[in-house]
Amino acid sequence: MRNTLYFRLSIIFLAFLFVLAFISTGITTLTANKYFNETTQKLYANVAQHMLLEVQPFIGDEINEEALGVIMHSMMAVNPSLEVYLLDPTGEILSYVVLEKNVKLKKVSIDPIKDFLKFKGENLIFGDDPRNPAESSIFSAAPVYQNNELKGYVYMILVSEKVESISKTLFGSYALVLGAKLLVITLFFAFLIGLALIWLLTKNLRIIINTFKKFEKGDLAARVPENKTKGELKILSKTYNSMADTILKNIEELKEVDTLRRELIANVSHDLRNPMAIIHGYIETLIIKEETITKVERDKYLKIILKTSEKLKNLVADLFELSKLETGHIKLKKEAFSMNELLIDSSKSFEVLAQQKNILINKNIAEVAPKVYADIALIDKAIQNLLDNAIKYTPENGTIDIELNILSSELEISIKNTGKGIPEKDLPFIFDRYYKINKENLNIDGTGLGLAITKRIIDVHNSEIKVDSENNGQTTFTFTLPQYAS
Repeated sequence: MRNTLYFRLSIIFLAFLFVLAFISTGITTLTANKYFNETTQKLYANVAQHMLLEVQPFIGDEINEEALGVIMHSMMAVNPSLEVYLLDPTGEILSYVVLEKNVKLKKVSIDPIKDFLKFKGENLIFGDDPRNPAESSIFSAAPVYQNNELKGYVYMILVSEKVESISKTLFGSYALVLGAKLLVITLFFAFLIGLALIWLLTKNLRIIINTFKKFEKGDLAARVPENKTKGELKILSKTYNSMADTILKNIEELKEVDTLRRELIANVSHDLRNPMAIIHGYIETLIIKEETITKVERDKYLKIILKTSEKLKNLVADLFELSKLETGHIKLKKEAFSMNELLIDSSKSFEVLAQQKNILINKNIAEVAPKVYADIALIDKAIQNLLDNAIKYTPENGTIDIELNILSSELEISIKNTGKGIPEKDLPFIFDRYYKINKENLNIDGTGLGLAITKRIIDVHNSEIKVDSENNGQTTFTFTLPQYAS
């Protein structure tokens, strides 16, 4: 529980509430203190002026000590917190009446007094405290004039040092009690509300965590309901679901690859076993009959070995090429080239084989056609595979048609041949590796990988190869490539 996000958020929230309560108490204390000072100064703003109505502080240039002392003591009897000072125009203290004779300043700043008189006591203004130089205090002040001449000021500290000390003690106790009550009440309700809110906020996160745990334990179908999350959690849910789908897809692909691998090993083992057994058998015969075998028989055996080894070499080469295509290890080297020239060049290499079977190759290829953008080596390999396949399955005196048609944005390449055609039941599997259509009965050599390789080449060019076959009629292989936009 202590390691959960809910617990950590609760502790952080509790600490935040303590800090908030401390700040709130401090602000309340400062505000109340300011209110007390401002209220007191406004209430007693005219007390100095009222004193001047009862007594004249100066007689000529002399201080009226007797009359001034009487009125000062009378006012202090009514309000013991008052401290009364008589100042000259520069702020120097000429006389004073205080409860204790511990006045430490001989002069006070005159600027706060001028501000007080300017605003008539409506603004909160602090002046020097003669008994406590390190502090400032609220005051009341009034100018003293004689024959229209400024003789000085009456300066009254409204809260004496003793009263202020007692006030601060009582006020501190009050603030402590107020803060404690405010803290307890605020913490109790805010903490309850906060816990409920944190529980609701982390609810969707707990759903996501539980889904992660299910996936970890092998439930690959576990997904986070995206409709129950919002904001960053929704993004996290989508990311997780996408990641889980990708992992599941990769697992399925790995299973398919493993299945293909098993099939490949089985097929390769079968296809390699026969030619290797033939080669081994004839070599063994040559060794055993070395003294008795005739030259004609030796040449015959060597030709069989050579033909079988070539078949084995072609099989290995086709397997290697198909493997690279299926695993995506071939990087396309695309370039712009003329498709009609490639078809003409590719068909020339099969003219000798076609003549041996008296097969006519027709080329319906336009002399001028748009270029295509593709890997010329791979496309040449695909065309040669299709032509090789057509030569093998076309009977003597048959025909092969090579066509190049210009479409709106593509070029269509078709290779047709006459013959018995492909049975309808075999058409869906014609591009599968090792799929053979009665090759043994037709006496046709081949690895059985040519069409599979051709399909992979067309696939990596983001195109599609199609086959159409008629019983005892034409078989047509067709694919398209996009025109090159210069």
